[in-house]
Amino acid sequence: MIEKIYQEEFAEKVINSPITVVVDFFADWCGPCKMLSPVLEKLSAVNPDVKFYKVNIDENPAISDEFEVQSIPNIVIFKNGQAVDRSIGFKSEQQLQEIIDRNR
Repeated sequence: MIEKIYQEEFAEKVINSPITVVVDFFADWCGPCKMLSPVLEKLSAVNPDVKFYKVNIDENPAISDEFEVQSIPNIVIFKNGQAVDRSIGFKSEQQLQEIIDRNR
């Protein structure tokens, strides 16, 4: 299961990570977010060199604002502490794998 993180640990786990990080900005009430969750779980299992986290936008508005999350689901790829790519809306496993691969 992908770990849900909060604002106070975001810098430690995402910004300071030495490896590529995929962050799923989501909300419990979001239907497409619920559809995307099993896709991300599968991707996290087949990409052991990439870390995956979930951030609930309702519980972490400051992080959501900082990274300009205006629509969900919103997947942000971080590399060397920087947001380097983004995917908005539901995407297939193949589409998300391509985004991950180009940002390793």
